Amino acid sequence: MERRENGPTMAEKVVVRQRRHPPIKGPTNPMVTPLLTDLYQFTMAYAYWKAGKHNDRAVFDLFFRKSPFGGEYTVFAGLDECIRFIANYRLTEDEISFVCDALPNKCEEGFLDYLRKVDCSDVEVYAVPEGSIVFPRVPLLRVEGPTAVVQLLETTLVNLINYASLVATNAARHRMVAGKSKILLEFGLRRAQGPDGGIGASKYCYIGGFDATSNVLAGQLFGIPLRGTHSHAFVSSFMSLDEITDKSLRSLDGSTVCVNFLSLVRTWLNKIQLSSSFSVTHGETNQSELAAFTSYALAFPSNFLALVDTYDVLRSGVPNFCAVALALRELGYKAVGIRLDSGDLAYLSSEARKFFHAIEKEFKVPGFGKTSITASNDLNEETLDHLNKQGHEVDSFGIGTYLVTCYAQAALGCVFKLVEINNQPRMKLSEDVSKVSIPCKKRCFRLYGKEGYPLVDIMIGENEPPPMVSERILCRHPFIESKRAYVVPQRVEELLQCYWSGSSDKERVELPPLKDIRARCMEQVEQMRPDHMRRLNPTPYKVSVSGKLYDFIHFLWLNEAPVGELQ
Repeated sequence: MERRENGPTMAEKVVVRQRRHPPIKGPTNPMVTPLLTDLYQFTMAYAYWKAGKHNDRAVFDLFFRKSPFGGEYTVFAGLDECIRFIANYRLTEDEISFVCDALPNKCEEGFLDYLRKVDCSDVEVYAVPEGSIVFPRVPLLRVEGPTAVVQLLETTLVNLINYASLVATNAARHRMVAGKSKILLEFGLRRAQGPDGGIGASKYCYIGGFDATSNVLAGQLFGIPLRGTHSHAFVSSFMSLDEITDKSLRSLDGSTVCVNFLSLVRTWLNKIQLSSSFSVTHGETNQSELAAFTSYALAFPSNFLALVDTYDVLRSGVPNFCAVALALRELGYKAVGIRLDSGDLAYLSSEARKFFHAIEKEFKVPGFGKTSITASNDLNEETLDHLNKQGHEVDSFGIGTYLVTCYAQAALGCVFKLVEINNQPRMKLSEDVSKVSIPCKKRCFRLYGKEGYPLVDIMIGENEPPPMVSERILCRHPFIESKRAYVVPQRVEELLQCYWSGSSDKERVELPPLKDIRARCMEQVEQMRPDHMRRLNPTPYKVSVSGKLYDFIHFLWLNEAPVGELQ
């Protein structure tokens, strides 16, 4: 074969890229299509096309202006779904036809032909790694590409990041209050805002530090560990012990079969009731509850966790659970624990723990005192904080409504602003300084101090030399002249990485698996200074610009702002 002097063809380059980067699957939610956007994105795209500006090279920043929940940090989430959307962006004929009918005026056929060819092959996306701790004004995404195409992406990208980052942050805050040793379970599906809210909440709460979910579909889609046992309905559905028909249970090692497990349970309950170590008198426990617990143990002997507050936690639920747990132990099984879903959780968990320790001592059952206690019942950040102050014995928390609905704050408030077009910096001005955008294509860095904590995030112009370790760097507040400081970083981390390079030959970062994103979040939380992360009155984290970028911002501001005239 003759060697070609002109190098590989475009088709061969595509094949090489596909080998290097396997195809990216589409969005998890099939409703995430090019039509999941605001109408004005299409009206602007048509106007750009009519003006011949649709292929102008634009740079947009996606960022937020204020961290949620009165805190100083946010967990960045949603990037994976954004890249899935961008990688598979194409309009179908039906979608193009609908857009044509939806536009205020009949659009020209040439625009429809343009839409048929629109994809993201000329788009590049730079982003902070998903699971990172991020701060206001620093771009989470920098999207570069043809103006009309990038404009069409805006609403969807903001939508995919807004809730994801909000609920991941909410989860991280709950984790901070609960502490590293506690197990956190997301139980919010039934209270979430629709199916998509439920699925998204399960995924992003896991990123934010939760250990498992009750959401079966989320478990299938994302590999999140599943947890769940039974409800009050299961307990109250039993009327008597006579309803248990098959009473046999094989031992864990398979060597023996207990033909009447119920009888073994009743024997243990009788021992508990007759012992002077317990304040449980004969006949006090609810027998229909005992029937429910026994039936559940027969179905799941290796995963027996009982909801003990259907009737009376301390006089019925806990002793009934212990009787079943001790019977299981005789056959080689270890009960998981109990769940409390009402009442004074601090008091009830402490009393239940005392009961478990008494069982361990009375019947010489090693480790029974450490039997797991799970609490649920409309928990939130504040109630977790109160429980910590009161003292409790809860090992796991099942949290739902306040977590997945982000009850304390409705939205994060991400925005998508044009910062450069055809290499010309652009800036949005406002009488409200917090809404003034920072112009031009930027690089963003995190500077670390000698103790290993991040000190400041700094944005610089694309062509400025990057900050270097041990170099004295002037960091300035973007808008307040007097706020400035020199920093000598001991470590420098560049925040924005290329996650989508379109048809270019630029290297891009592969999307990590969900467990790695979660691990990054946990690592990032650990490396932040505690006073930035505390729940109440956190110390503000500094976000700055270089001296050169500061000067340029104010030069452009004066150039763009009209000069008033007093009469």
